[in-house]
Amino acid sequence: MRCKTMTLYKEPKSVADLKEWNFDGSSTMQAPGHDSDIFLRPAAIFKDPFRGGRNILVLCECYNNDGTPNATNKRHFAKKAMDLVADQEPWFGLEQEYTLFDADGHPYGWPKQGFPGPQGPYYCGVGAGKVYARDFIEAHYRACLYAGVMISGINAEVMPSQWEFQVGPCTGIDLGDHLWMARFLLLRIGEEWGITVRSARVFLTSLSRANPSPVPSQPSFHPKPLTAGDWNGAGLHSNFSTKDTRTPGIGMKAIEDAIEKMSKRHMEHIAVYGEDNDLRLTGKHETGHISAFSAGVANRGASIRIPRHVAQQGYGYLEDRRPASNADPYEISRIIVETTLIH
Repeated sequence: MRCKTMTLYKEPKSVADLKEWNFDGSSTMQAPGHDSDIFLRPAAIFKDPFRGGRNILVLCECYNNDGTPNATNKRHFAKKAMDLVADQEPWFGLEQEYTLFDADGHPYGWPKQGFPGPQGPYYCGVGAGKVYARDFIEAHYRACLYAGVMISGINAEVMPSQWEFQVGPCTGIDLGDHLWMARFLLLRIGEEWGITVRSARVFLTSLSRANPSPVPSQPSFHPKPLTAGDWNGAGLHSNFSTKDTRTPGIGMKAIEDAIEKMSKRHMEHIAVYGEDNDLRLTGKHETGHISAFSAGVANRGASIRIPRHVAQQGYGYLEDRRPASNADPYEISRIIVETTLIH
């Protein structure tokens, strides 16, 4: 993610009042040097929690000079899909898991020459030695609330120094806008703490308590930041509903129909559900195996989970547990809508 700042001399009432801007795409690997301008088209406005007052943050889409969306612009296609199914009122709620690291690349709060105790006391934990960097997490939560991000909660996760925030319910394209802004705020606040939401995979090459040896790799909110040891990965569990699934009397049938359609496009979903997801979707640590589609009530080892209360009341939503923590929310929401409502 990147940002740049502009001074405005008139307060905008909406996105339509903001002008198109540009940046050097050759410096971001989005354009060649001989034709480097990439255009920024404002898409959504949020309040600025850093400068306060009348200052704003503007989420933008990237376009090439011929008017086509840049290859990195997944919002353009997600918006088209959402417009086609607006009458179905698709709601999304995404659960963003992530892992904190020191600036030196070591898991935040972990012993520098070893490992913390095994998983168990950390999930939704309270107290020193069970949770790490709560002040940082609270700062992010408050920044999201101030900005107008539809953040609906936070909690410490199963692995120490792993956290989660939830965004939604949001209708249609708003989900991607709000989740990306929440990610931006997380990274931006991390600058002030010297904390990174790791932009690489970390390999712990030894399970001894002598030398953890972190080695950086691929840029992302990585779904399996620690590959050695009995540690959970990180996902972007995606909750989805439509007007039909939320309607008593027909809701459960609509949910079952959606799951049947998703089962037939399993690998197409996996293809856009994040990089290195095979390291996470192993069938262990509350995941289904990447090569097999499954669904079940209250089953966190399935591809699709139907919450227990949804099955009991007969309407509500489903949870797609396959997306990795580094997946693009625009891609997730687009393909779910395409599979269940368009195809």
